[in-house]
Amino acid sequence: MKKGLSGNGLKLIAIAAMTLDHAAWWLFPGYPRAALPLFLHLIGRLTCPIMCFFVAEGYHYTRDVRKYTRRLFLFALISHFAYRFASADFSGWRFFLPFGDGNLLNQTSVMWALAWGLVMLRIAESSRIRQGWVRIILIFLVCLAAFPSDWSCIASLCILAFGTNRGNLKAQAGWMIFYVAIYAAVYSLAIDPVYGLLQMGVVLAIPLLACYNGRRSNRSGNGSGMKWLFYIYYPLHLAVIGFIQLQIR
Repeated sequence: MKKGLSGNGLKLIAIAAMTLDHAAWWLFPGYPRAALPLFLHLIGRLTCPIMCFFVAEGYHYTRDVRKYTRRLFLFALISHFAYRFASADFSGWRFFLPFGDGNLLNQTSVMWALAWGLVMLRIAESSRIRQGWVRIILIFLVCLAAFPSDWSCIASLCILAFGTNRGNLKAQAGWMIFYVAIYAAVYSLAIDPVYGLLQMGVVLAIPLLACYNGRRSNRSGNGSGMKWLFYIYYPLHLAVIGFIQLQIR
């Protein structure tokens, strides 16, 4: 058995971290300065880098990138309703409509940014796009498309960084930190300075990614069932949070 963390092991860590993070938003609404919610949200910063890393890995391993892209957008659509339903501001079916609350940010789940991140990586790696300026314009347009989601276009850009620097963790980490630092600065100015700084907790994922052994599973078999666990768990746990919030209002 190869030492290190398998892909499935890293995904389980991401799921656990995400659950703690989302539970903290539900149990401690707003932006409290208490140690427990800050700690839970810090642990939650592990999730996005791991998710982005494996979308990029999936691009290199998939047999059918078009099918892979369609699957991500399908689950982004499903997750949109669960994400909006789980919001503390949910006020009825109109809340499902994008920009129905008058905001531009956090209008849909991070799955939307992940799906567009895969498109961005496909653009960057495409041999059919020969002009650099065309590539830049297309990537900019993808950033605009991903902008309203959770983690905005930063998650998409992180996928681009992981995919185009595959095998070079130092470069991957450097670009991820650069992009997230921009996100943290905007978050600090527009929302909350402490929680903006907290976004830099993504650096905690770097040692975990360094332990990735390149295997899907450390057990016999290919462990392909884990591929579906995250797709199912993500919208399901958000829906559960939404139902609980409805019951206690």
